[in-house]
Amino acid sequence: MIKWLLTLLLALIALGLLTPWLRRHGLGRLPGDLQWHWRGRQWQLPITSTLLLSAAATLLGQLF
Repeated sequence: MIKWLLTLLLALIALGLLTPWLRRHGLGRLPGDLQWHWRGRQWQLPITSTLLLSAAATLLGQLF
């Protein structure tokens, strides 16, 4: 169980650090990624970007 938590923590840290780079390359702004402003905050739901990154990770997992 601790291995899963450590893996999840490392993945979240890596994703947090890579977010600005991914945004510059268009992820997070694809059609199907929802963004809205509510009560002075910006909320995002990156559905298409998540599916694209998941497919890429699955492909990499199958290759290696």
